[in-house]
Amino acid sequence: MAIGLIIIGDEILSGKRTDKHFPKVVELLAARGLQLSWAEYAGDDRDRITGILKRTFTSDDIVFSCGGIGATPDDHTRQCAAAALGVPLELHPEAKAKIQERISDVAREEGREPHLDAPENAHRLRMGEFPQGASIIPNPYNKIPGFAIRHGKGAHYFVPGFPVMAWPMIEWVLDTHYAHLFSKVARLEKAVLVFGQAESTLTPMMEAIEAEFPLVKVFSLPSVGDATIRRHIELGVKGDPAQVEAAFGRLMEGLDRFKAEIQRI
Repeated sequence: MAIGLIIIGDEILSGKRTDKHFPKVVELLAARGLQLSWAEYAGDDRDRITGILKRTFTSDDIVFSCGGIGATPDDHTRQCAAAALGVPLELHPEAKAKIQERISDVAREEGREPHLDAPENAHRLRMGEFPQGASIIPNPYNKIPGFAIRHGKGAHYFVPGFPVMAWPMIEWVLDTHYAHLFSKVARLEKAVLVFGQAESTLTPMMEAIEAEFPLVKVFSLPSVGDATIRRHIELGVKGDPAQVEAAFGRLMEGLDRFKAEIQRI
């Protein structure tokens, strides 16, 4: 079961806002012994968002989608999810209650009576219109929920673009629904810095190690260096702990044959 991330918003692609979701989601998953398998970015374009969701709804992946679930003209994610599933939007009763609770809270904080039937409050209820069959994701920041769609063995979880809301909502999903997956797959990573060698020279050795140890991936991260360190390659293996130990031994043997200068990290 792979875990994916969709980040939606013109402001990300234009550079008006810097995406903070990707590194944070990687961090939240890593703290639970999980890792991200893929990520996609999309602007506020209904056709593109709908196309992405049509494709990802056919998978068994766990997918988090950040952004576009509000009720302004540039928010399309709720509508796109419904279109991708071929179902209508419906005002979710729990979402309605939570939104009205939030409206009342704000009115009381401002020292006035809440008027739930006021036009602006009726418009706010649109934030609770989710694809038919959705369940809600609680929002501890302002009570206005996100929504979840289950499909096959997988599920999509739609949260706001605001980090202060999105991140605790994602944590809630992980801790509530996927605790049984935490640290289920043991992983180990070992690497060294290699100086004075070309990747093309080392590639046959890397391919041989992956062929010998099928539960291991070999990685190569070249760097042009900086003021503190000269040009090098971070070369290593990651995956099943038992195979990583043996594969790393094979890697070191190969580097020794090349008489490579290395630095352990």
